[in-house]
Amino acid sequence: MIEEKAHRHFEPREYVKVWGVLVLLLVASVVGPMLEIPWLTLITAFGIAVVKTVMVAANFMHLRFEVRMIWFLLIMAFMAVFAFFFGMAPDISKTSGPNWADCMATQSCIEQRY
Repeated sequence: MIEEKAHRHFEPREYVKVWGVLVLLLVASVVGPMLEIPWLTLITAFGIAVVKTVMVAANFMHLRFEVRMIWFLLIMAFMAVFAFFFGMAPDISKTSGPNWADCMATQSCIEQRY
């Protein structure tokens, strides 16, 4: 049973369909930030990226035909990334305190790069 699933592959036209959906999602992720709506930008930046990642992994890396353990490990990796992101977000987004400087207001950002 597992061997049968592991050896199944898409037909070439199915790959083209997945590629077409990925191109449409790419267009949406580029156009979304151009509308300058913050919540829409976040959805297009992160939401569509996650959807495209899962589509590529499932279809082009053939994880769709793998055993459940692979999917478990993939989901655990995503959860670790999200935990790291939400754990670091409060520190990164903090805009006050003795060690924080607004280099955009003082135009000193360029000086800090060199």
